[in-house]
Amino acid sequence: MPEDQPLRGRNIVCVGFADWDTELWTNQHHLMSRLAAENEVLFVESLGLRSPQLLSGRDLARIARRLRRGLAPPRTIDGVHVLSPLVLPAHRYRAARALNARLLPAIVSHAVKRLHMSRPILWAYAPQAQTLLAALQPGLVIYHCVDDIAAQPGVDAASFRAAERRLLRSADLVLASSPPLQKRLSELSDRVLYAPNVADVDLFATALQPGPEDAALSALPHPRIVFTGAIVQTKLDMELLLATARLRPQWSIALVGPVGAGDPGTDVSRLQAQPNIHLLGHRAHDRLPDVLRAADAAIIPYSINPLTTSIFPMKVYEYLAAGLPVVSTPLPSLAGVTQIERAGSAQELVQELEQALTDDSPALRAQRSADASSHSWDRRLAEISEAIAAVQAGEGLPA
Repeated sequence: MPEDQPLRGRNIVCVGFADWDTELWTNQHHLMSRLAAENEVLFVESLGLRSPQLLSGRDLARIARRLRRGLAPPRTIDGVHVLSPLVLPAHRYRAARALNARLLPAIVSHAVKRLHMSRPILWAYAPQAQTLLAALQPGLVIYHCVDDIAAQPGVDAASFRAAERRLLRSADLVLASSPPLQKRLSELSDRVLYAPNVADVDLFATALQPGPEDAALSALPHPRIVFTGAIVQTKLDMELLLATARLRPQWSIALVGPVGAGDPGTDVSRLQAQPNIHLLGHRAHDRLPDVLRAADAAIIPYSINPLTTSIFPMKVYEYLAAGLPVVSTPLPSLAGVTQIERAGSAQELVQELEQALTDDSPALRAQRSADASSHSWDRRLAEISEAIAAVQAGEGLPA
């Protein structure tokens, strides 16, 4: 591996925690799609870390799709080779874990040979990738922790933490996307780099320019307060949203994203019953600037719970790159982001939004976007590349 270009001309096996064609792209999709431009990338789709809900249409569709694709060779999508492994989504059971520990290495090894990969970088977003170490003999092992997955409902925390500890013993580099994750992982490894989520800032900065507006949002009266992302009970503070909407019935509160992604039991009936809360559905990633161009302000109304405590939402820099004023609940991971305001109650949220709407101007929007411009995926990849070079040279990680 050339030390000056550690992320060019390489073979990369990425074990993700989502499917490649998921409705909402996350860190793993953005980084791997960019790395595929100069590397050979095999993306191993979700290992079913959350136990499926058999009464959920969304989960049943995923199971059917996995059974269909599980016997097929990797398919190539936009330069990324995508593998759908047949494993048991029952990680809480020892027998299932033992079977998966045999199945996964066999399936991935076969795909790696088919693609003529050797000594790949093993880039793991799911610690169950540790079962691949012996089979792949990777030249470098990266554990990329962007969520506290063990805190998600339906995930067996004990088996997840055990797999994580085993992977950390072999990881050459650990990437943590929030200060709480960095703190926890640093107790288990001395090779942890703080790498918060960033955004496609060039794309979202186009929201500052004249262009099309999302039709459904532009039909709503001002002020338009927007949230983009998964509409799920595990993350969103539903009571906060309802109370805010009742305090300001003249506001349009628009939620743009799929309902129940990752949490198929989500009930949005109370939100739908509130006249000024509008569930507008999913939008493709490249259409989100049209949504934000039509918005007056953006919110991150997350509950504060064990799952969200470790989350650094990608939408932070998407909103800011679009120039919008942003108000969030007091997520610990956002304590150092000075460009957003915080609110712990509906009354505080209303007050912060009213102040932001009063103070906002084209100059402030341009400044927010300029400040966000350095938080790009290309910059993040350069920082990871620098950290890999430091690890290889036996040096400390960059500050």
